[in-house]
Amino acid sequence: MGGGLGDRSQGQEKQPFIVTALKAATAATAGGSMLVLSGLVLAGTVIALTVATPVLVIFSPVLLPAAIALALVAAGFVTSGGLGVAALSVFSWMYKYLTGKHPPGADQLDSAKERLASKARGIKEAAQHRIDLQAQQAS
Repeated sequence: MGGGLGDRSQGQEKQPFIVTALKAATAATAGGSMLVLSGLVLAGTVIALTVATPVLVIFSPVLLPAAIALALVAAGFVTSGGLGVAALSVFSWMYKYLTGKHPPGADQLDSAKERLASKARGIKEAAQHRIDLQAQQAS
C-alpha cells in the first residue's frame, strides 16, 4: 500500500535544508510570539496588581472595586498561563513535525503546501507562456 509511517519519515529526511530551516523559523516565530505575548500579559498583570494594591488598601470598605480588581488580576494570570501553554504546544507540535513523528494536522499542512506549490508552478508557467507570446509578437 505504501504511505505508511516509515515512508513518511524517510521522506522527511530527504527534505532540502532550506525547507527544514523555514519550518524551524516558522515554529520559532509562532512559539516565540506567543511566549512574548504571555510575558507581556504577565508583566501587565503584575504592574496592575502593584498599582491596585494601595488603592485597595485605601478603599478597603468598598468591596465592589476590590472584587473587580481581583477578577481582572485573575483573568490576567489565566490569560498569561494560557498563552504560555499555547506557545509550548506549538513548540511541541513543530518539534514532532520536524523530527518526522507526524503529529495531528500534519497531513493538512502537507496538503496545503502541495497546493501552494502547484499554484505557484501554474502561475510561473502562465507567465512564461505570456512572455513567449509577447516575444513572438515583437519579432
